[in-house]
Amino acid sequence: MLPAIESLRRALADRRRFRRFAKEFKHFQDSATAMGTRFEMEWADRRPRLNDRTSNTTFDRHYIFHTAWAARMLARYRPGKHIDIGSTLYFAGIVSAFVRTDFYDFRPANLNLSNLQSGHADLVRLPFGDREVESLSCMHVVEHVGLGRYGDPIDPAGDLKAMAELQRVVAPSGSLLFVTPVGKPRIEFNAHRIYSYEQVRDAFPELEVVQFSLIPDTDADGGLLEDASPDFVRRQRYACGCFWLRRPEPTAGRRPRSASGFSPD
Repeated sequence: MLPAIESLRRALADRRRFRRFAKEFKHFQDSATAMGTRFEMEWADRRPRLNDRTSNTTFDRHYIFHTAWAARMLARYRPGKHIDIGSTLYFAGIVSAFVRTDFYDFRPANLNLSNLQSGHADLVRLPFGDREVESLSCMHVVEHVGLGRYGDPIDPAGDLKAMAELQRVVAPSGSLLFVTPVGKPRIEFNAHRIYSYEQVRDAFPELEVVQFSLIPDTDADGGLLEDASPDFVRRQRYACGCFWLRRPEPTAGRRPRSASGFSPD
C-alpha cells in the first residue's frame, strides 16, 4: 500500500475510534451519575486508549521470551548471587525474588527492592576481577554498545570489547546468560547490530555453549525454541538468540557432558 494511502487509512480509523470513545464516555458518565457518583469524571481528565481492542493480548516476543528463558536458567542452576549488566529492569526486579541480584547499567537505575542492589558499570570496563563472577547475564545489550544510541562513545569495536569483558569476569564453572539479536549479520544504525550464531559463539572462545534457545522471527515458527539448531538462525532476519555459556571446570574436576550439552545432575 502506498504510504500516503496508508496514512489516510490510519487517520480515518483513528477518527472512528475517537468518535466511539466520545460516545462511550458520555454513556459511562450518564450511567455512573444515575448510580450515584463514586469518582470525579471530567472530559478534561480523559486519557483515550484507542488501539487496545485486539483479539489477542499483544507482546514483544523478544522481551517476554528471553527473560522467561533466563529466569528458568537461574531457577535451574540456582547461583548464590547473580549479576546482571544492563538487561531489562523487569528481569532484575523479578529474579531478585529468588536469587540475590546485583544490577549494573551505564545509566544507573534507582531500584529499591529487597535482595537487589543497583549500581553504575561501563560494559567495556567492568568493575570485577578476572574470573570472579559465578553467575552473569547481559541480555539485549551488547548489540547497542558503540553505536552512541544511549550516550556511549562511538566505537565500531565496542561490542567486541564488551563481549571480551563479559568473558573475562566469568569464573571457572560460572555461567553467562547472553542474549542478542541473531539472523542475517548487519548493523541497523544506530539501533542495534544483528549477529550470526557463529559470530556470537566465536566471540567467547574461552566459554562453551551449554544450551542455545531461539525466538524466531514469526509466531508461525514457534515461541521459545529450546535447544534450537544454529542452522535455523541463518533463515532468520531479526530473531533473538539466547546463549547459556559456561567457563569449563578445571580439568581435574571436569564432569562429562551429555550429548545435549548438559552436565548430568
